Amino acid sequence: MATTTKGIPDADLVQTSPTGHTHPEALRSNDEMTDEKRDPDSISQGSDDSPVIEGKDEESHVRTTFSEEEPEGPIVVPRLKRRGLFGQLSLLAEVENPKVYPRKTKWFITFVVAVAGAAAPMGSSIFFPSLSQVSKELGTSTTITNLSISLYMLSMSIFPLWWSSFSERLGRRTIYLISFSLFVVFNSLCAISSSIAMLIVLRMLSGGASASVQAVGAGTIADLWDPQERGRAMNIFYLGPLCGPLIAPIVGGALAERWGWRSTLWFLAAYGGLTVVFIFFALPETLANTKIQTQETNNEHEETIRRQVSRVSSRQVAQFTTRWLRVLKMVLLDPLKIILYLRYPPVLLTVYYASITFGSLYVLNVSVEHTFSASPYNFSTIIVGLLYIPNSLGYVVASTFGGRWMDSIMQREAKKAKRYDEHGKLIYRPEDRMRENAWLGAMLYPAGLIWYGWCADRGVFWLAPMIANFFFGVGSMLIFGMATTMLTEFMPKKSSAGVALNNFMRNIFSCVGSVVTAPIIDAIGNGWLFTILGLVAFASSSVLFVMKVYGPRWRKSMDALRT
Repeated sequence: MATTTKGIPDADLVQTSPTGHTHPEALRSNDEMTDEKRDPDSISQGSDDSPVIEGKDEESHVRTTFSEEEPEGPIVVPRLKRRGLFGQLSLLAEVENPKVYPRKTKWFITFVVAVAGAAAPMGSSIFFPSLSQVSKELGTSTTITNLSISLYMLSMSIFPLWWSSFSERLGRRTIYLISFSLFVVFNSLCAISSSIAMLIVLRMLSGGASASVQAVGAGTIADLWDPQERGRAMNIFYLGPLCGPLIAPIVGGALAERWGWRSTLWFLAAYGGLTVVFIFFALPETLANTKIQTQETNNEHEETIRRQVSRVSSRQVAQFTTRWLRVLKMVLLDPLKIILYLRYPPVLLTVYYASITFGSLYVLNVSVEHTFSASPYNFSTIIVGLLYIPNSLGYVVASTFGGRWMDSIMQREAKKAKRYDEHGKLIYRPEDRMRENAWLGAMLYPAGLIWYGWCADRGVFWLAPMIANFFFGVGSMLIFGMATTMLTEFMPKKSSAGVALNNFMRNIFSCVGSVVTAPIIDAIGNGWLFTILGLVAFASSSVLFVMKVYGPRWRKSMDALRT
């Protein structure tokens, strides 16, 4: 008699009753797996189709049918058949359906991805306190030294387009391991740079390497979590990318004062090495299995054709040329197709609103360093780094409560609209997430910007602008979590592509913001800068109203994203 388990077994689970009859749940699971094999197009790249039907997968079906029972253990992929680079060595087993991992396992994987996600933005902010040291040691101007940060951020916006495209072909785990290994190498070389040109080029490459998580990480979250729980998980994941740049100046300031600016780069290399170890042993492949299988089938078909054609020299040359042209197209052109998704209004508006919010964050970060290190505050490097803590506290508060709140709002709206399928299960829609939670965020973070701007401009006691920064953190986190989660649901079969596009646009905004903020403050002051920025943010919140009115109509035009 075979047994079942709640954990992660080492072999496929077969559920039988004491009398030897197959358990109905096993029959249902086998039927579902057979359906998946018959219809590979129905399997998304780590997320569900939109609109989402509650209970669509095995886990939510069991919860709907048996309200108090947990789903049976996941079906484990045999060790030798596990996918991803060195996947056989992962201590966490790969399963056929990542959504039926035990909740503790899913939260642990979410934590690992959040830790990895902190690396890229941390690398941009950890360098702020030591810019003057770099300029003096390498004999260059502050403006040139600032390029090591602005070009780092620019590469963070561009490289994820390629990482996202490759992850859909090679899997999540492989991309994580390759990119973070490169991150370690490039930061180690940065630490021994002998010229500003060498430093800038290597910083740009290290930023591009670490940016893989900015796109692939959200795809991993979508692979693991059902839509009704995804909002909270996405907010927890975003704690890494958002708190990283706020904690980094504290660490960077302390390291630079004690051991010099090169120590900050060695710290990044060590952080990247620790991340590689985490991923190597604790992050199994989560991408839907059929995607990589389809690619392997195509490769086998191409190999068969190549062997047949190889008998004739001229046809062999033609086949070789065609194959390499196809590879070049895949490497150089296919990732750029992600930008074409902006032609869909829901994607365009969501990405725009998230980019305005993220750009505001970097304008605020630069202003804090620029303002509080000068008169009338004249704070030391370490104290300036501590001033980034209020933002982090706001992110933690919003992540802890905002994601769960957003998920409950989505369920409430589906029930209010009485959207049920033929089985009586709720049907969810992405725009259900944009209710009072979105409006609260849309009001809080622009108000926080204006509040901070005039307090800093008038030299008010430091606590007042820091309280404003806390509310900015709460409001902006509500927007970040909502926008990213909605993109994974607007583009269910291209979740990583949607997040890569969002990352591409928002990092361009943040790159521009980090470059122009200091000159604008010197010209018109913090008060007027943040008043203008706050008004733009208020005006941009009209996106919420437009999406509510036209969202259902636009969603029908996005069927191409679900094929």
